[in-house]
Amino acid sequence: MTQPTNPIKPTSKISLPSNFTPKTFIKLPPLTLPAKPKTTLSFKTHCSPPSDNSQTLVSILHAIPDWADHVKERGMRQKRTLYDHEKWVQHRSSLRHWRHVMSSLSSRVVLSLVPPVIAFTSFAAIIAGYNYAVSVQWLPGFFPVLKASTLPYQLTAPALALLLVFRTEASYSRFEEGRKAWTKVIAGTNDLARQVIGGVESSGKNAPLKKALLQYIMAFPVALKCHLTYDSDIRQDLQSFLEVDDLAIVLNSKHRPRCIIEFISQSLQLLKLEESRKNMLESKISCFHEGIGVCEQLMGIPIPLSYTRLTSRFLVLWHLTLPIILWDDCHWIVIPATFISAASLFCIEEVGVLIEEPFPMLALDELCKQVYSNIQEAIATDKIIQAQLAAKLRSHSKEHSPNGRPNS
Repeated sequence: MTQPTNPIKPTSKISLPSNFTPKTFIKLPPLTLPAKPKTTLSFKTHCSPPSDNSQTLVSILHAIPDWADHVKERGMRQKRTLYDHEKWVQHRSSLRHWRHVMSSLSSRVVLSLVPPVIAFTSFAAIIAGYNYAVSVQWLPGFFPVLKASTLPYQLTAPALALLLVFRTEASYSRFEEGRKAWTKVIAGTNDLARQVIGGVESSGKNAPLKKALLQYIMAFPVALKCHLTYDSDIRQDLQSFLEVDDLAIVLNSKHRPRCIIEFISQSLQLLKLEESRKNMLESKISCFHEGIGVCEQLMGIPIPLSYTRLTSRFLVLWHLTLPIILWDDCHWIVIPATFISAASLFCIEEVGVLIEEPFPMLALDELCKQVYSNIQEAIATDKIIQAQLAAKLRSHSKEHSPNGRPNS
């Protein structure tokens, strides 16, 4: 039986060898896609302006507080003056209220309130604008009107008042303690100088030591003042009291007031005096050590920080919620009401913060100048008084005879 023949016979033309590579396909050009680094660079370029704008906004927001702090610190470095009769008359004048109002724009206390008062007044304006937009249906109906009952404020207002009163009273007690400490220092300086002027002879071996000792006594209040106040030039302040070599030793010491006390103590030991008189003069130095201790405690230990933070947080929360509480009763009046409340309450708190550090508020430069002038006057009048008393003794001896009978 014969097999059927396949009508399609394979030919050698279509047989594919194993090493065949097609040459009839068309090669497509490679697809070029945008590179990722270019996309990243373009993205950074577009994002850089918002970063610059945010930095500019932050610098603008910091500009006002920085300016207020600069004004405050410049006022803290101003030298205070002691009052005389003319200043007391002006102080209790009936026109003082008008004078104080007219000088408000130059007051460092008022200018330091610009940042918080502007911030809370602006926040009150935003709350008022939002509530007005909701009430006139400029916003969708699901936006609520921000308002609340005034009962929480009625309950917490006495607590805020007591907190501010106690804060200010604590600061004033520190101011009073600093004033009393300096009163003792000034009184002790005058007393020690008087004892040296009247008890140490101006002639003989004690003369140079007496002069140097009086210079050290006059320099001590100045050194203590520079030790307690910020940005003071102790070299310039002491160069009129001390000699060059003594001034170099004081400037190289870590604690300048105690170094001057050591000068005073060593000078007293070198004086040719009785032991009892030396001990009496040494006892006068104890008020200097006491004054240094009190002043350094006031300088290094503030009012407990938790008390200060509590007062600040209470005031901030109070004025952030004040527009919401007053909206029902005041509406747009919440803006001036918040301004008046912030200006009043923050002003009380600011005064407490300023007098918490008492020494910039005291007329320390005037007190040191007063000590210097008093001691110089005592030195000058001591010679005049001694000459006057010697003349009286001579005249008295001429008027009376040695046996007690007056001469004819």
